[in-house]
Amino acid sequence: MKSKKNIPEVDSDEAYAKHKKVYPREVHGLFATFRVLGVFVLLGGYYLVPWLQWDGHQAVLFDLPARKFYIFSLTFWPQDFIYLAALLIIAAFSLFFFTALAGRLWCGYACPQTVWTEVFLWIERKVEGSRNKQIKLDKGPLTKYKVSRKVIKHALWLALSLWTGFTFVGYFTPILELGQSFIHWTLGPWETFWIFFYGFATYGNAGWMREQVCIYMCPYARFQSAMFDKDTLVISYDEARGEPRGSRKKKDNPKEQGLGDCVDCTLCVQVCPTGIDIRKGMQYQCIGCAACIDVCNEVMGKMGYAKNLVRYTTLNAMEGVKTRILRPRIIIYFLLLVFISSLLVYKMAVRVPLELDIIRDRNALYRETNEGLVENIYTLKIINMDDKAQTYKLTITGIDGIKVIQKIKQIKVNSGEVLDLPISIQVDPVNLKKTAESLNFDLISTTNPDIHVEETGRFIGPLVR
Repeated sequence: MKSKKNIPEVDSDEAYAKHKKVYPREVHGLFATFRVLGVFVLLGGYYLVPWLQWDGHQAVLFDLPARKFYIFSLTFWPQDFIYLAALLIIAAFSLFFFTALAGRLWCGYACPQTVWTEVFLWIERKVEGSRNKQIKLDKGPLTKYKVSRKVIKHALWLALSLWTGFTFVGYFTPILELGQSFIHWTLGPWETFWIFFYGFATYGNAGWMREQVCIYMCPYARFQSAMFDKDTLVISYDEARGEPRGSRKKKDNPKEQGLGDCVDCTLCVQVCPTGIDIRKGMQYQCIGCAACIDVCNEVMGKMGYAKNLVRYTTLNAMEGVKTRILRPRIIIYFLLLVFISSLLVYKMAVRVPLELDIIRDRNALYRETNEGLVENIYTLKIINMDDKAQTYKLTITGIDGIKVIQKIKQIKVNSGEVLDLPISIQVDPVNLKKTAESLNFDLISTTNPDIHVEETGRFIGPLVR
């Protein structure tokens, strides 16, 4: 048997770091105000928008069974997927642009994880008290007071989470109908599933996992550094000014004691929602919320020192090199954003809620009728993407003496319907100047002349010598 003398023991703390709950301290200041404003705007919009009505329907509704997507006065269909793709591309380039410009602005102010966690932390402080009171409560024995505080907190968390899930489903099922079904306990299985699924996802992420989502689950934290450079605004600690750190009294002269401006109060660590120490340099766990800037400025103000010991700055500025805001990647991102956004706005402005596809019968190039005419068979697919039924008039030009045989006399298409219209086009061969001639198909609404489309098709005839 081999001796175990030389086998080193592995410290369990090194192999696995047990999660320690982070108790973010409440902070006030400029950036905290921005975060609160973001919470009110984003969550206010999220919870209120489904209740808005517009022209007889919910203002924003993604009606999947009917394949209709209402956004105020606009109605989109699956055929309009290109607009969604454009919005996703704009969102991606916006993320790249703002990250390259000023770091993790999305994470610190607009990410759903950040926004809902802010609300859950606010509830926790209202129920359990300040950071020190929360720590004392968790370390204390199990008393009636402790149980009551925990029950109230989790009850409020669950209520907000389920309301969040209900609102989420309200974007896909008309929220007024959903409310009636909820009151009468007649919710369908899918509505019930998604209310509870989204609700408990919110409860788990914002209430329990919090910073763990940002540190371990979110991929953005891992690849964000690829979008940073030395001219990117990031939250940094001015080590040259702050070190060596140490505690002192307000009346003391730090230079006489050989100290920097950092008083080593650790408040920057206490207010951090991910529990990091910004004084250790840039870390991927930093979500850019700027809470450390607010609290450090508050301390500097009380001590009578210059503010911005912790501040938004660039690595170049910290090294004494001039910062370049306008640089190639920023200009490229900005131009791409302007181009794609302008193109989307233009396409939305000229968008016609009507689509026409021309499908020529490919079983035969053409055939000759008993009258000696050349005939081509087509199937027209007419898609009415308006929110009202429409009646259309079809006009075909391009060759002299065209004769159109239409099996359906009145072209009436309901909202969201796809109509297959078989037609036969006959032409005197004398009028054919080429073997393949172009035809212009013009489809126009009889009630709204602004709704019309023009498409080009081909008419095939015998070889022209």
